Amino acid sequence: MAQATFSVRMDEVLKKQFDGLCQEFGMNASTAINVFARAVVRQRRIPFEISSPETKITREGAMQAFMALRAQAQNNGVADMSLDDINKEISLVRMEAES
Repeated sequence: MAQATFSVRMDEVLKKQFDGLCQEFGMNASTAINVFARAVVRQRRIPFEISSPETKITREGAMQAFMALRAQAQNNGVADMSLDDINKEISLVRMEAES
């Protein structure tokens, strides 16, 4: 059977954890990925559930979140910032992230 290369980008810490666990299973990462791919093809589905918890947003919940943010702003001494001040802070953070 002809072989093909499959390249995956992954967080470095996750890769180290994955490699270590694969070793415990007596295989390398390449073998584990092949096991996964074969299961997907054989079952014609991802062999485990992928889901996101459904969050019901209510007016009461939104108001509680807003009030908590307001209290946090007051505790941090930034409750009286103007919109211009907030936008300047955002710009500074973005510039720092780019450098």
